[in-house]
Amino acid sequence: MRSLLRIVAGIASSTLLISTITFASAQNPSAAVNPTARTQVHTLKVTILSTMLADDGIGEWGFAALVEADGHQVLVDTGARPQTVLQNARELNLDLAPVKEVILTHNHSDHVGGLMTLRTELMKTNPSALSRAHVAKGIFYSRPNPKGGEDNEMIAIKKDYEATGGTFIEHEQAAEIFPGAWLTGPVPRPYPERNWSVAGKVLSPAGLVEDTIPEDQSLVLNTSQGLVLISGCGHAGVINTLTFAESEFPGVSVLAILGGFHLFPATDTQLDWTADKLKGFGVSYVLGAHCTGIESVYRIRERLGLPRRAAVVGAVGSTFVLGEGIHPGRIAQ
Repeated sequence: MRSLLRIVAGIASSTLLISTITFASAQNPSAAVNPTARTQVHTLKVTILSTMLADDGIGEWGFAALVEADGHQVLVDTGARPQTVLQNARELNLDLAPVKEVILTHNHSDHVGGLMTLRTELMKTNPSALSRAHVAKGIFYSRPNPKGGEDNEMIAIKKDYEATGGTFIEHEQAAEIFPGAWLTGPVPRPYPERNWSVAGKVLSPAGLVEDTIPEDQSLVLNTSQGLVLISGCGHAGVINTLTFAESEFPGVSVLAILGGFHLFPATDTQLDWTADKLKGFGVSYVLGAHCTGIESVYRIRERLGLPRRAAVVGAVGSTFVLGEGIHPGRIAQ
């Protein structure tokens, strides 16, 4: 009888312990998450659709990239001019109509200029095309100019986009938008990278202050070979962004950084500092497009000791494929 009571007591204690752990995990999910057990992306292709260089299609001062990962598709930014991404995708034989989601990294016109054209044209084929837009808190803040006008085009775009049935998902913090795809939301900035050049003001909850582009966000893919960062302009700073990603994925190296990093005006000292930090993250591939700067890519490549095909200037149509690396196209190879 005493043995039976001890068995029952043991079962009760184990049940209570399991219940306590389950409750604690529900209250604080991150506390029970093993980073090595996080969902990983096993197939990935990123295609540049807007940047300055172009083998085929149109080059412009802007950025856009199509991300295809494990059957999911998402467009990151929409270029500057209304027709650029739409036309480039057609020339590259890429059908954007099935793509339901778009990430807008920040409010600047060279990243959001194609949104309405893409939405209105693609919805003729698929009403759900680009119907969900992921943005970060701050993208709709007013940017008044000295003449009394409004410099934030996203305020007007919001009204037009929602009139088509589109929905904005505004992120105040990081979120997983599909398995293995982590959207940073607004990025903490422990390092003073100050990667912005617009001397503007933003009307924030704290009042009219310097516009540091507080909504700047990036996409991080947790692949089976390491993290892949996709950045529109990197106004928050590429090192700040990777530091934030490292806190979410501790112990996971960075395989590749792709997109714009706003390093074209950086000094040699700043570029060396950035490259040394990138080396610490284990970066193996750099596809520097848009505002990264041609000379900046070359200097970072040299500092990191990467081979020519592993660190290149991005062009329209250039791709990064997991397991293969960068396919730079003709002009940037």
